[in-house]
Amino acid sequence: MKIAALEIGLVAAAQLAAMPLMAAQQASPTAQVPRDWIDPHTGHRIVRLSNEPGSLSLYFNYDAYTPQGDKMVITTPRGIAAIDLKTFKERPVRDIAVPYRLLFTGHKTRNVYYETLSKDADGPKTVYAVDIDTGKQRKITDIAHGDIQTINADETLLGGVMTDPTASSQSLDYFKKSDSRFGQANYQAKGADGKPLPYADAKEIRMNERLEAKIPMTMFVVDTHTGQQRAIYSSTDWLNHLQFSPTDPALLMFCHEGPWQKVDRLWLLHLDQPGAKPVKIHQRTMNMEIAGHEWFSTDGKTIWYDLQTPRGQDFWVAGYDIATGKRTWYHLTRNEWSVHYNQSADRSMFSGDGGDPNMVAHAPDGKWLYLFTPHRVIPDAGIPSPNSASLIEPGYFTAEKLVDMTKQDYRLEPNGKFSPDGKWLIFRSNMFGPSYVFAVELAKSPR
Repeated sequence: MKIAALEIGLVAAAQLAAMPLMAAQQASPTAQVPRDWIDPHTGHRIVRLSNEPGSLSLYFNYDAYTPQGDKMVITTPRGIAAIDLKTFKERPVRDIAVPYRLLFTGHKTRNVYYETLSKDADGPKTVYAVDIDTGKQRKITDIAHGDIQTINADETLLGGVMTDPTASSQSLDYFKKSDSRFGQANYQAKGADGKPLPYADAKEIRMNERLEAKIPMTMFVVDTHTGQQRAIYSSTDWLNHLQFSPTDPALLMFCHEGPWQKVDRLWLLHLDQPGAKPVKIHQRTMNMEIAGHEWFSTDGKTIWYDLQTPRGQDFWVAGYDIATGKRTWYHLTRNEWSVHYNQSADRSMFSGDGGDPNMVAHAPDGKWLYLFTPHRVIPDAGIPSPNSASLIEPGYFTAEKLVDMTKQDYRLEPNGKFSPDGKWLIFRSNMFGPSYVFAVELAKSPR
């Protein structure tokens, strides 16, 4: 039986932010890619930020901005570069001659972090911090196994995850094979008729095989000053998507990876509470209900995530208030469903990066970048519910289309991210063939 497409947007841990060194891409010359234009379908201005084909912005939940909000880091075929967010000029930060992965910027310092890569996705790596302005580099530590996925609010700890180095699994091999065009696992599988399955279907099969392999994994932290490492949690569940709170240095979110209908995905762990156990964020109440692609609000008070009740049928962006447990759900339409959502720094707007028809929503017209305005429904109209404070507060999005993504190959996810001043949505796209970094202005340009 054919498994329906599910685009869960995750790759092997060592590939999450997308690989650099993309110069091998067969691409049109940059001169043929416009620098500045108005999208004829939406009326919004789009600016190409990166200079070279093969450039990429970071995954949707990784911080790419300096604390002052003046610069953004990207990968280029030569190394790490910074975009001045006032002039949109690209400047190299550091050329890197070995395979590497750009990680994130710091919350307090003007450092950008990266790790070198080995042939084995879970093999030895070295982690560095680089000053964005001077390019001066500092080695933090060597990691024998695993990779780094997050940094805490005061930049004292890096968080990472590793598989048991003695583990061997055929399914694990799929996550060590990279598609050089997209920097992610090269999923392949055949259907009952022996024919190759579409990418999204094959991806779900391989994700399920990896989940069922029950490979021992360990989450760990690294002291950024001493380089010392310590384990914080171990499991045979597939652990992934580590995210420290942007405001609480001891609060870590992570996920149980796999097909979303099979896992309780969202979890919190308090590192400052000795013996603390992970806390589940979302409890499924419906068959085939799925939740994922979670991220922290900029103030660290709310966790937002994609929620479908059930999968592929009814679509929400759901919020969980960490302090109170209060839940808010914003409804959106099938075409507005997006691989990833995001929220502006002032928390007044959301964005979505759309999706192609083969993904979970099977949207007939979903290849757009969206700006969403949230609206909350009055919870106590008429005679109030006696327990209304403990119930989900419903709401809905109104959507504005920003960019026509018809020519996007969604194996490269756009990963929209609001600029710190809230005036632009920055994304990566292969709409012209190779990947570049672009920004779309949220205010509509006069025609």
